[in-house]
Amino acid sequence: MIEQTELIVSKWNYFPPKNSIENANEKLTSYITFDVKQKRASTKKGIACRFSCEFIFEKELLLEYSAEHSYVIDLEDVIDRNELHTMIRNTFSMFKEKFDIRKLGTVLQDKTLTEIDEKKFDLEPVLLLLK
Repeated sequence: MIEQTELIVSKWNYFPPKNSIENANEKLTSYITFDVKQKRASTKKGIACRFSCEFIFEKELLLEYSAEHSYVIDLEDVIDRNELHTMIRNTFSMFKEKFDIRKLGTVLQDKTLTEIDEKKFDLEPVLLLLK
């Protein structure tokens, strides 16, 4: 059985820009990082998935945002590549949802997060964490 924890926002640091970001185009950049950490107890195994993103405008940081979501799995359960992809998509979906709510009231209210490219993830090391 797989149990999920609530997505926890660990960092939300917003720095209003000095200049307007309207028509910012290439002056506004963002990127997303993804990290996985192993969790283990005597009767359970699991992983914590953390997504982080930054928005930068004219070389000035506008937003730092990180959130973590954990999966707790029975020791005898086997997680395959498809299940792991589902877990990552689920975590990113919650990460994006929190961003979409929190961005209101910032200059980023009409911006969206860059979609993740799952083909870039090397899942073999993560699958080994879940054995």
